[in-house]
Amino acid sequence: MTPAETQKFGSSSMSVALAQLNPHLGDVSANCQKLLQMRERAAAKGADIILTPEMFLAGYPADDLVLRADFMDRIEAAISRLAKATADGGPAIIVGAPCRDKDVLYNSAFILDGGKIVARRDKVNLPNYGVFDDKRHFTPGQLQGPVLLRGMRLGIAVCEDIWFPDLCEMLGETGAEIILSLNASPFENAKTDMRMMHAVSRMTETGLPFVYVNMVGGQDELVFDGSSFALNLGGKIASQMPSFSEGLSLLEVRSQSGTCHLTGQISRPAAAEEDVWRALTLGVRDYVEKNGFPGVILGLSGGVDSAIVAVLAVDALGPERVRVVMMPSDYTADISLADAEELADNLGLTLETIALRAGMDAFDSMLEASLEGTEMDVTEENIQSRLRGMILMALSNKFGNMVLATGNKSEYAAGYSTLYGDMCGGFAPIKDVWKTEIFKLCEWRNTALPRGVLGPDGEVIPRRIITRPPSAELRPDQQDTDSLPPYDILDAILIALTEEMADTDTIVSRGYERETVERVSAMLFRTEYKRFQAAPGPKVTPRAFGRDRRLPLTSGFKPHLQD
Repeated sequence: MTPAETQKFGSSSMSVALAQLNPHLGDVSANCQKLLQMRERAAAKGADIILTPEMFLAGYPADDLVLRADFMDRIEAAISRLAKATADGGPAIIVGAPCRDKDVLYNSAFILDGGKIVARRDKVNLPNYGVFDDKRHFTPGQLQGPVLLRGMRLGIAVCEDIWFPDLCEMLGETGAEIILSLNASPFENAKTDMRMMHAVSRMTETGLPFVYVNMVGGQDELVFDGSSFALNLGGKIASQMPSFSEGLSLLEVRSQSGTCHLTGQISRPAAAEEDVWRALTLGVRDYVEKNGFPGVILGLSGGVDSAIVAVLAVDALGPERVRVVMMPSDYTADISLADAEELADNLGLTLETIALRAGMDAFDSMLEASLEGTEMDVTEENIQSRLRGMILMALSNKFGNMVLATGNKSEYAAGYSTLYGDMCGGFAPIKDVWKTEIFKLCEWRNTALPRGVLGPDGEVIPRRIITRPPSAELRPDQQDTDSLPPYDILDAILIALTEEMADTDTIVSRGYERETVERVSAMLFRTEYKRFQAAPGPKVTPRAFGRDRRLPLTSGFKPHLQD
């Protein structure tokens, strides 16, 4: 028999409030106040316990902030304040926060009740891969048994602890009646299925029902989707909270025939496209609002990338906080002007137009002597792009709106982007979205209105923007395929190179021409310096540029060249 079948429960029922919350990293006082307000709501619903995500009081990842004594002082003051609040007989609090214990730092869950700290459980398994740096800051905790709280023995796990069997097995063996998992798990494609797989494994191994509470919100390049859930024995969903939204959900825990049974609300899971769209909009919204910008500004070109960024911005912030500027050059097609105008009208935006010709004349004059005797090439193309960046930054400086860069992951990977030009900006919403996915998302958004967005319904992106061959329009009759393989081929090769870290022979064995693979590989490896200087953007793929994928800027390793 499993421990859950042999245990005599200390309480026949309990109500746990799952608090799926969006912290403001570093603002400990605001996070504490938010939790106290949520606790009042939980008390009104009759909750016995309120459960928060991992590191909620600090925000996650807090990085080297936890190394500051003054920051940890604020954490400890907030813990004390929360503990004292529980003296009123209302819900107990289980809250995630960093812990300073004799100059050692832990990633912890504090259990607060009756006006004091009842117990603490420290994260045992510290991730140190991908976007995670827990081992840089924290010491692994010790395996500890369940916590007795409100008459029930609770097994407490912190995020990575459920990805391995050791802690949960020990909790089952030492009398836990249920496992409560505090998480700060960032969103990426197919991540929900991975979490569920590990939760089912731990539930099956221990014979215990399982509760998973996850953070929600944007934090620099990470987006946390929430998607908190609870499982009964057999892997049956007992509760499912909506993705990308803060909320409080009550979970009833009852002992029936010697087995703990959970009952809660179940929300409909979103489609994959909606999850990605809401991740991008939440990333934009939180980056803008948590950094105190009044709004955003971006350049519209009549192309698909700037179009999707404009829609994301309006969906995230509303049209009144989005400013768009068309900056035509001598090579901008009339249909680009018309398409940009139609897009702006669809979104309720006023399109400003600032032509580049006067700026190009000035640069031609300034550089005439220095460039005498040379032919026009990419230099003049990049001046146009950088002029656009200068114009947007001037308007940003004057009015405070943050510039959104409009480059996609395919362009960033291939280096098909201009430093201080189209890469100019404070945030890059589609930096981790492949070009082929951009087209799919545009088609999807034209037929769907995602939950929680502030933009309009209907076909917001003109069809011609989606169907026209992509072009930077920096020289006559230019198309992206002049410099790049077709995007369906380019993306497949780049995904293999970046997300799989596959070598040339492996990719060629999949049916791609060696010359093309070597060419794309060369593009990727010689432009690492550009990506290092790129604005942050929300992570949605398994391996994003920036915090997630780390390669040296200076390297003699060139896989496209034979030794």
